[in-house]
Amino acid sequence: MKLDDIMLNESAVAVVESSLREDIGSGDVTTLSLVNPEIMATGEILAREACVVAGVNVACKVLELVDPDLKAKVVVADGERVASGEIIISISGSAASILTAERTALNFMQRMCGIATLTRQFVDAVHPLNTVILDTRKTTPTLRAFEKYSVLCGGGTNHRFGLYDRVLVKDNHRKLWEGGDPDRLDLAVEAARKAFPEVMVEMEVESVEECKSALRAAPEWIMLDNMSCEMMRECVDLCRGITQTEASGGITLDKAREVAETGVDAISLGCLTHSARAVDLSLEWSVV
Repeated sequence: MKLDDIMLNESAVAVVESSLREDIGSGDVTTLSLVNPEIMATGEILAREACVVAGVNVACKVLELVDPDLKAKVVVADGERVASGEIIISISGSAASILTAERTALNFMQRMCGIATLTRQFVDAVHPLNTVILDTRKTTPTLRAFEKYSVLCGGGTNHRFGLYDRVLVKDNHRKLWEGGDPDRLDLAVEAARKAFPEVMVEMEVESVEECKSALRAAPEWIMLDNMSCEMMRECVDLCRGITQTEASGGITLDKAREVAETGVDAISLGCLTHSARAVDLSLEWSVV
């Protein structure tokens, strides 16, 4: 799997820089008090449990920003699986610099590996069905790029990145839509297309009748929200050859395959980014 380097994203680099300022502030007073800056060390970031790796370039950027003379070697790339005890990154250089960089580097990687690992569990659950696992906008403010990148590391696919790159008409939009009528959702699709003709349109529906209503305007996607699998199958049959279907709404890992078997094109999951458990990583090192 070829993944773009997230550290080529200037906004992501700015977040890393801000995170270091938050942690270091005016200086790492403990390390400055006790550790001779001439002491050299080697170390490794290790997995303490099996996981899917994400965030190695973020950790390397943290090390570089703390001390450009630190040397980091990526042993396991983003998107690959590791077993407990395996080395992910090896590091050498100033012991004081490693101490200062350690927590910020691990904070990013533990969170990112957790998201990648949970995503891979969902991807594996629906394999070999042709159902895509999607993330959502339920991300940590300012960390969306990192969290959505982690979904890619886990084999998932990114949904819209923000409010600007896809029209997604949900129930609250419909309630506020002037002249809104659940029997004429096609008019909402047409209104969105007229306003933003270059952007894909997705309509959330909660019943077969609403699905039929939206389909008259053939939006690019229809979101099947909180439906039973029986109702999803009926909607998938209606949409086949016209639009793509996305299942959404509290879908758990043990239900993912059953949902995928309805024939939906995608399953979107807020839990990938709002509920993933941080993976246990550690930095073990020794003085040279």
